[in-house]
Amino acid sequence: VEGAYIWDVDGNQYIDYVGTWGPAICGHAHPEVIGALHQALDKGTSFGAPSALENVLAQMVIEAVPSIEMVRFVNSGTEACMAVLRLMRAFTGRDKIIKFSGCYHGHADMLLVQAGSGVATLGLPDSPGVPKSATANTLTATYNNLEEVKALFEQYPNEIAGVILEPVVGNSGFITPVPGFLEGLRELTQNHGALLVFDEVMTGFRIAYGGAQEKFGITPDLTTLGKIIGGGLPVGAYGGRKDIMSMVAPAGPMYQAGTLSGNPLAMTAGIKTLELLKKPGTYEQLETITKKLSEGLLEIAKDAGHAATGGYISAMFGMFFTGVPVHNFDDAKTCDLSKFTSFHRGMLERGIYLAPSQFEAGFTSLAHTEDDIDRTLAAAKEVISGIKP
Repeated sequence: VEGAYIWDVDGNQYIDYVGTWGPAICGHAHPEVIGALHQALDKGTSFGAPSALENVLAQMVIEAVPSIEMVRFVNSGTEACMAVLRLMRAFTGRDKIIKFSGCYHGHADMLLVQAGSGVATLGLPDSPGVPKSATANTLTATYNNLEEVKALFEQYPNEIAGVILEPVVGNSGFITPVPGFLEGLRELTQNHGALLVFDEVMTGFRIAYGGAQEKFGITPDLTTLGKIIGGGLPVGAYGGRKDIMSMVAPAGPMYQAGTLSGNPLAMTAGIKTLELLKKPGTYEQLETITKKLSEGLLEIAKDAGHAATGGYISAMFGMFFTGVPVHNFDDAKTCDLSKFTSFHRGMLERGIYLAPSQFEAGFTSLAHTEDDIDRTLAAAKEVISGIKP
């Protein structure tokens, strides 16, 4: 891998819009990230104790993300979401949580309910091996539907610890919140003494430096992060209000720990990645590139007589082969799977690597050039023109 490109075992090059499923926002093997890692390696791979690097990255995260006053590093987005669920329950003294169908929060048992992403692609609405007892306190609602959330709070008064969601969904394809949805969730949770959690593992530092909460001006109580903050190495984090985070051991009674959490290599890669993203013009560059790609794909599809919808925010995009506006997971499932399959296969044959699922968002990076976008759109025009409307 290098920059915006990957090579398969036969030496074929591809323009990559998967970006290791999100972390590679600066491009693959960025020389400054690799250089920093080489220096860090000479000092050791893991200390089993806090290091100054953790404090540096923690401060960068706190300064960037509006909701985060304290942060704890873990080893993955899944682990971050597992910990935040325990914290929601510990802080509120309640057991039930609300999630949304098609939103993926890692493979923890309690959250693997109508989870979108690979679960949907494989036709497994719930994974085998998850006991009913594990999901008994997990309530599901439809993304962008406030009335369903209101009904759940009315049905289970004083029992719901909080609401967790992808503020911009990337695991049902690319789906944005309708006006008033995030604002409504903020108001509902506050009115019912519940917590609002944004899972920004995917959107954090991607759709804005401060994530979706900066982009939409809605501040949750807690936030989970991952992917980009590790610069391509395994990492996760959860953080939020100081009074809530103070519940976490050793400051408080809620236990959570990890042998490799905050390891110096992941911290080093994360620090360098955020330094690169903080440079002036970074997100304007990402917006320009992604806008050209997203609007170009939709125009090509529609000119060829296909029903298509989609959109983008900064370095995240998606397109559905459907004439129905996509506001939730059920809408996403109306996508024409045969058209998507033909499109994906045709693009792959022409050296364009897109996510192999209609339920995954696409990603651009600082390494993508105008020429990469032009080549991608030229390939798309050739492929889509060969698909029957």
